[in-house]
Amino acid sequence: MANTVEKTTRIGDLLRMDKDVSPILLEIGMHCLGCPSSQMETIEEAAMVHGIEPDSLVERINNFLAE
Repeated sequence: MANTVEKTTRIGDLLRMDKDVSPILLEIGMHCLGCPSSQMETIEEAAMVHGIEPDSLVERINNFLAE
């Protein structure tokens, strides 16, 4: 079964799960993926900071991970 994420998944955990997801995060404006604060941020927090609806971002990431 493929990995899935939730809004509470931390960005650092997501990137360890599949580093190829980074273009999705870069596309929403999250350009400091390597900085310590972004690593501890949840997907929901990152989405809100960048003006993205969290549920749609989680769905997009999970669709990518399922491929």
